[in-house]
Amino acid sequence: MGTIHRIQDVVDWGLCVGCGACFYFCTQGAVRLTDIQSLGIRPRFKNDICLNCNECLAICPGYSVDALSGANGNKGSCDQDPLVGSSLEVWEGFARDEELRHQASSGGVVSALATYCLEKEGMSLVLHTGMHPAKPWANQTVVSRHRQDILSHCGSRYAPASPCDGLASIEQSEKPCVFIGKPCDAAAVSLLRRKRPALDEKLGLVLTFFCAGTPCTQGTLDLVKRLAIPLEEVRHIRYRGNGWPGAFTVRYGSDGREKTLTYEESWGVLERYRKSFRCHLCPDGLGELADISCGDAWHRYPGEKDRGRSLVIVRTRRGRETIRKAAKAGYLELASSSAAQVVAAQGLVKRRSEIFGRLLAMKALRVPIPRFTGFELDRSWRDTVLEVKLRSILGTVKRLLVRGLWHKNPIPDVSGDPRQRGPFPE
Repeated sequence: MGTIHRIQDVVDWGLCVGCGACFYFCTQGAVRLTDIQSLGIRPRFKNDICLNCNECLAICPGYSVDALSGANGNKGSCDQDPLVGSSLEVWEGFARDEELRHQASSGGVVSALATYCLEKEGMSLVLHTGMHPAKPWANQTVVSRHRQDILSHCGSRYAPASPCDGLASIEQSEKPCVFIGKPCDAAAVSLLRRKRPALDEKLGLVLTFFCAGTPCTQGTLDLVKRLAIPLEEVRHIRYRGNGWPGAFTVRYGSDGREKTLTYEESWGVLERYRKSFRCHLCPDGLGELADISCGDAWHRYPGEKDRGRSLVIVRTRRGRETIRKAAKAGYLELASSSAAQVVAAQGLVKRRSEIFGRLLAMKALRVPIPRFTGFELDRSWRDTVLEVKLRSILGTVKRLLVRGLWHKNPIPDVSGDPRQRGPFPE
């Protein structure tokens, strides 16, 4: 059976999530990140340094995720649901700041919480993801220090992002900070904070959002092509927002013309587009490793069309304290909800019930599997109907064969879009 000895193996077996944690963690400058348009963000390693090093495996969520390690063990007494995971509270609500709510992807709860932490908790900065100004079809890691900064970067970015590459800005901060990332990014943070006490000390709040997987950059480029817009004329790309759920909007040309696709049209393309293989194995689309995770209250749509609402899962005591204070301070409007409502609203929760079968298929082909702890995958699998079980196993076998991942498959040294160049030549 294939084995994983170092982080290069994680990449070569298709298990990398592209979070950027290894870039931040490496003290020798031996990692750089490249956005490969047809695949996603992937690390490149300096072989003379990395060949016999396995330290990065300890902080790699592509290799290992422990559901019990969230927020430095600060969970308290949690409710458990086999599909939703552990939670202290579940809410439904939205930002009371109408501008934030309108521009955000759903109810603007993540943006409102980040703003509250800056304005009322005295936190130093928010580390998150925003549009790359020179390449609007790509993302970059950004730092926000004021409400206006958050407003300018709010909204979903359905393209590869690696916010962990900027964690040094939190570690070096004088005061606590907010981190916002995908569930796999939050998982990386939960591993990193064990290894970096200075980072752990400065992580004031970890926020995430529900995630069904990240389409590669080529997905966005194909949407732009579908709108018949020359890439060199693109000035701004918005995937959602300005109403719920909002449209895919491309601004282009010197006069700022715009073309749009509905959310259903654009996500219909992106959802089917090639995602990282590791995304198909993710047991944590609802962000169990964060203090708070949020996502669309789709069971309210289209009745609440253009008035976004979010489901909010509070995972830790720190998260519970923060969200209650934010609501009391007038940043959030909240109503009690439940894990059952999350399941009703979010189709992505069903993926957790199929992961056990996908891992079985990998074992059958002697492909190494990630280490998932605390997600009760066997319990979810037992409750799954036979037809779904067979589809999960056979679909994974097909995916492995088509992608050439039934064996170790190093990424060709093709040119990509450098995100962090690193100290070695291009």
